[in-house]
Amino acid sequence: MNVPVEAVLPELLDVLRRERNAVLIAPPGAGKTTRVPLALLKEPWLDGKRILMLEPRRIAARAAAAYMASLLGEKTGETVGYRMRSDTKVGPKTRIEVITEGVLTRMLQRDPSLEGAGIVLFDEFHERNLAADLGLALCLQSQSLLREDLKLLVMSATLEGDAVAALMNGAPVVTSEGRMYPVETRYRREAVKGPVAAAVLDTVLQAWREEEGDLLVFLPGAPEIRRAEKELAARLPAGQALVAPLYGSLTQEQQDRAILPDTQGRRKIVLATTIAETSLTVEGVRIVVDSGLVRVPRFSPRTGMSRLETTAVSRASADQRRGRAGRLAPGVCYRLWTEQEERRLAPAGRPEIAEADLAPLALDLAVWGARPDELAWLDAPPAAAYAQACSLLRRLGALDEAGAVTAHGRKVAALGLHPRLAHMALTALPLGAGGLACELAALLGERDILRGTPSARDADLRPRAEALRAYSGPGRGTKRPPHDSGAAGTAAAEPASFADVSAPGSADVSVLRRLGSDAARWKRELGVPEDESGSTERTGLLLAFAFPDRIAGQRSPGRFTLSSGRGAVLPDMQLLSSAPWLVCADLDDQGAESTIYLGAPVGRDELEEHFAHEIVEEITVRWDRDAQAVRARKRTSLGMLTLRESTIAAPDPELIKDALLQGIRSQGLEMLGWSKQARQLRERLSFMAHHDARWPDVSDEALLAALEEWLGPHVYGMKSRGDLQRLNLAAVLEAMLTWEQRRLLDEQAPTHLTVPSGSRIPVDYSTPEAPALYVRLQEMFGLQATPAIGGGRVPLTLHLLSPAQRPVQVTRDLESFWKEAYFEVKKDLKGRYPKHYWPDDPLEAIPTSRAKPRK
Repeated sequence: MNVPVEAVLPELLDVLRRERNAVLIAPPGAGKTTRVPLALLKEPWLDGKRILMLEPRRIAARAAAAYMASLLGEKTGETVGYRMRSDTKVGPKTRIEVITEGVLTRMLQRDPSLEGAGIVLFDEFHERNLAADLGLALCLQSQSLLREDLKLLVMSATLEGDAVAALMNGAPVVTSEGRMYPVETRYRREAVKGPVAAAVLDTVLQAWREEEGDLLVFLPGAPEIRRAEKELAARLPAGQALVAPLYGSLTQEQQDRAILPDTQGRRKIVLATTIAETSLTVEGVRIVVDSGLVRVPRFSPRTGMSRLETTAVSRASADQRRGRAGRLAPGVCYRLWTEQEERRLAPAGRPEIAEADLAPLALDLAVWGARPDELAWLDAPPAAAYAQACSLLRRLGALDEAGAVTAHGRKVAALGLHPRLAHMALTALPLGAGGLACELAALLGERDILRGTPSARDADLRPRAEALRAYSGPGRGTKRPPHDSGAAGTAAAEPASFADVSAPGSADVSVLRRLGSDAARWKRELGVPEDESGSTERTGLLLAFAFPDRIAGQRSPGRFTLSSGRGAVLPDMQLLSSAPWLVCADLDDQGAESTIYLGAPVGRDELEEHFAHEIVEEITVRWDRDAQAVRARKRTSLGMLTLRESTIAAPDPELIKDALLQGIRSQGLEMLGWSKQARQLRERLSFMAHHDARWPDVSDEALLAALEEWLGPHVYGMKSRGDLQRLNLAAVLEAMLTWEQRRLLDEQAPTHLTVPSGSRIPVDYSTPEAPALYVRLQEMFGLQATPAIGGGRVPLTLHLLSPAQRPVQVTRDLESFWKEAYFEVKKDLKGRYPKHYWPDDPLEAIPTSRAKPRK
């Protein structure tokens, strides 16, 4: 059967004969995935070398290899084979290898020149898969430094070709036009109101009645697929339809059931995630129902955690989905959104490198021996996420402080697991827990096997490990699992439109067996003894190796603090809620506190033994505001967690002094014992400093800033506010003065002034720029000029009082008062106080502190 891409194959082959690099743009259904590699096989420049084709998804890689082999009349593993994690089919005659995920990266790390390979094809590059971005960057450097004859071909359905062509040193762009068959697109007249899940089901049933052929239904994730499968089974006529799920964690047999025609000839309804968007041909499909939703990972450098977020598809992704209906015949695409909503969709999705956890990429680059800025990227790794990734790798011992890969880091990279999980497995091996670590790595590499079931509310990972042990491996799987099973992986809050999607059911033993197979392979690679059988009680410790930043201490039942300082909470009260120490393997980064989805308890003694290199022991001597005293404690901590704390009976006196002074700084000088004498002395000093900068500054700001100098020597042996209250602050302040300053203080800033009546009246220095004297008017008779202090430079502000001690005049010019204002004041006072002495001439009158002067 002819496919559209065949029309441009001569042009493409001609370009590759002349150039090292090329870009092929071909829409969905053009046949690029299977026809291009086969067309390249007989090219002379290939000279018998292999063709490597990087495929984003395992299911598509397996299907593409099988289809190409069938076109050659062969089986997979002969001329055409594939390589992927835990599944490889290649032979000595294999010329075309379809590879996935990190396989290309590991091949490059083992052999940077890719000897034996003549060309590398990057299929479906528009998906901007992280492995493809990294693979292309490494291949470009290898081509530049080691293999001038290595050719690179980027193939895409929707990608803007100019940008990637420029990245590849101006590579020619070859474009294939047109899909194989037309697809009619049908939009909703009105936006969906209520749950999208219900609208999807109604549309599926409508399409089932109105159109012919099999249906491909795009849903955001496995929970939605399981719920839709259950609903459709109840609403469709019995025996007329095969409802088949299709997502990544299914077994090969389950995936084949969805892809291949039904052996009983029934119409199929395939419920798929984005796994069916590209490359993969689901036979018989002529109808696509698109929910318009996709679930994508979002990584937060701030927390070091990922979450799955359900969002609207991009226009490019929607076009890919629509193209699935026109692969084999004219088709129909039902879109669960309006044409107006279509205009609001993003043109394309964000590349995975901009959203993903970059720890695997950072380790791959370290093994390769390059920094990000030394490679060519379509989008460079975000600096914050990359820095966070390197920080984690240093903590895991995979990188040294200079950022170079360590011997341990090379072992971590060789396992092909996420660095966290590989480090866990390698660290567990000498402890006799390598087998359990491999089982945990298998469980954590997928979505939670209990997700979407009532049992998922229990976040304890240990029952899941026990289920994996019970239902995987030879001779196992004959009894019912202790828990219902669902899909697993990074936890995510479900979208409101799919909030009701959770379908409890029987455990999927095939999933457990597949995970058990992965665990068994890693056990063999690590050399785990076959007879090793350990308790799952060490699960928490092993998780701590993988997630040292997620070790948590209990604040209150169900609420924890992570070693990073962030809060975390169990969504429901359960046995783990009372655990003093917990390790969180799966949690989100939303809100003030992360929600814990998977974890296991760990012992404090285990942490102290195995994380001694990270544990810090410190003496803390601090001011306790509640106790109003200094408290000295010995604290052993892991990150932000306090493992142990005890009181110290006799801490360093210098530390006590510093903590006491810090307490004064935090609460202010009023916590000191200010007597009347001390306050007056401080006010007198303020007066002198206001008029002469050579005097010490005793303002709050200056005293607080210089506590160590003027107060520090006097507080040794003190620990509390009560002790401070007994301080003789007047003596402390006087100690700030020289002998000469003390003499001048008494002379120029006297505490009292003797007035004409003979009374000693205290001087008020509360306003340093204008000290005052509060005195009865009658006691000032006979004094012509205003009294002055400060060496005669500063006249006092006189508050002249009535016999009842009420102010009748405020003045700094006593002479003018006698001449001008006194006589008016005299009239008023004589009327109110007739028995008192009110002379006509105050300057000649006898001053008195009584009603009338003595005769």
